[in-house]
Amino acid sequence: MSMMRAVVLDAPGPASGLRIEQRRIPRPEPGWVLIRVHSFGLNRSELHTRLGLAKGVTFPRVPGIEASGVVADAPGGEFNPGQQVMTMMGGMGRVFDGGYAEYTVVPAGQVIPFESSLDWSVLGAVPEMLQTAYGSLTVGLDIQPGQSILIRGGTSSVGMAAAILAKRRGVTVLSTTRTRSKLDALEKIGVDLPLIDDGDVASQVRRHFRDGVHAALELIGTPTLPDTLRATRVHGVVCFTGMLSNQWTVHDFYPIEYLPRGVRLTAYGGGAHDLPREVLSEFLRAVERGEATVPVAQVFRLDQIAEAHQIMEDGTAAGKLVVVNRHSIDR
Repeated sequence: MSMMRAVVLDAPGPASGLRIEQRRIPRPEPGWVLIRVHSFGLNRSELHTRLGLAKGVTFPRVPGIEASGVVADAPGGEFNPGQQVMTMMGGMGRVFDGGYAEYTVVPAGQVIPFESSLDWSVLGAVPEMLQTAYGSLTVGLDIQPGQSILIRGGTSSVGMAAAILAKRRGVTVLSTTRTRSKLDALEKIGVDLPLIDDGDVASQVRRHFRDGVHAALELIGTPTLPDTLRATRVHGVVCFTGMLSNQWTVHDFYPIEYLPRGVRLTAYGGGAHDLPREVLSEFLRAVERGEATVPVAQVFRLDQIAEAHQIMEDGTAAGKLVVVNRHSIDR
């Protein structure tokens, strides 16, 4: 039986608890697809799993809510062997083993085919990041050309992807970071007004936009949500998408006191079905033409997964952390 390497987490704990294990390559049942994983991105969801904050996870578990690679086997005939695909969510890394491996098996319904000449280190960053940013802007905010948006948590991978997509839609982008050294990263992706998050972003926003922004994307969590709401104009919309702070519950929520008058609060969470194939293809083509960028902060090997996880936990990176498997390095 052919073997593969996989990252296994036996129980919640520190990054050092992520270990490499030799496992048999799984066999897919009809309706499932075996993917040879070339690369995968790291996500806060996986940090929540490792820290024991995620519900419904059983151990031992191969983490990873996304992967990019090629079809190795699809017994149901949904895809052809060798076809480039991406997959995400749907229970990956929680209910069943995920993308932190050289092969993964996922339901055919959460596999998105694509064609691209981009390097796997770039492609590995795309699935969950693009889906979340695209869904937040469209479903969560319904952002329109000519409007303004505040992105709270702007140097996260989703924050940077949202800024890139928003600029392509003709939106004025304000984006925050707590670290002055990361302001350049925001400027490089076209952010119109990078802001240092001093806890009172609303006052900074209203110095430039007296009435507040049309829309705001909250990626930090509930600690900054009240200030983000105050930065938003009457009839504006705030979309709660991220929890970089690991805090997502509002205690003793009294809407009349909590919500500024006339400001709307929505939320977004999605999966593979929320990223249309044509949206993915158009974005990849734009990257190939140099019209868009994929904010990759750093690339690792599979055996560097603990180091990569620690960087994610420390919050020192600006953009996406990506792991590339050894069979993809020399592509």
